[in-house]
Amino acid sequence: MRGMPQEDTIYLGDTARVPYGTKSPETVIRYSLEIASFLVKRDIKLLVVACNTASAVSLETLQERFPIPIVGVIEPGARCAAAATRNGRVGVIGTEATIKSSAYTRAIKRVNPAIEVITQACPLFVPLAEEGWTANEVARFAAERYLEGLKVSGVDTLVLGCTHYPLLKEVIAEIMGEGVRLVDSAEETARTVAEILLHGGLLRPVAEVGNHHYFVTDVPAGFIRIGNRFLGGNLEDVHQVNLEEAVAREDSHVQA
Repeated sequence: MRGMPQEDTIYLGDTARVPYGTKSPETVIRYSLEIASFLVKRDIKLLVVACNTASAVSLETLQERFPIPIVGVIEPGARCAAAATRNGRVGVIGTEATIKSSAYTRAIKRVNPAIEVITQACPLFVPLAEEGWTANEVARFAAERYLEGLKVSGVDTLVLGCTHYPLLKEVIAEIMGEGVRLVDSAEETARTVAEILLHGGLLRPVAEVGNHHYFVTDVPAGFIRIGNRFLGGNLEDVHQVNLEEAVAREDSHVQA
């Protein structure tokens, strides 16, 4: 939204079924297909899989199924980390599912096979971010426990491999120290989206003003509270949807 303020966005948060990081790959793929179907039917020109877990396990399936550009958050973050490291040691923190998938390790080593990748699952970071406990003693204690091994290993670059983790960037940076660069995969993904739209001639004129619409799968109140923390503004136009019913209803209209 900051990088391309002229673009319309349609966001769907699967608030009824998160977190994805503890679910099986099969379940995450099924959920991702439902979400993508819902969004593609709204005539979008590009889809961002704005979740590291879903990117790790379902991106390939989505790209095979739908005929529009689909961007995950792992490849952009991996490219940035590989370019940023000076000593060849990169750390990655993420959900259990993202870390178990080894998606970041593979992506970083595709860029530079010589890089050593050290990973650490940080399952408590997501609920801490959603609770707003991002800079208190609980967050600091959890971060110290999770990051201890990465700090000892001597990484000079750390990928925040979950879209919740930037909310904890301050405490993570404090524990890792000034010599470690933090890579926000979300920021790199936004740059990749801008490049794809520009090269494809799909960017709207800069004089346009984008509209932003939000859909969630549970009651909007909790999402609005957390979303304002992420986006730093007042969320409006948030609607609750039942994905299975919405996709089935639209499919029946197409068949009719």
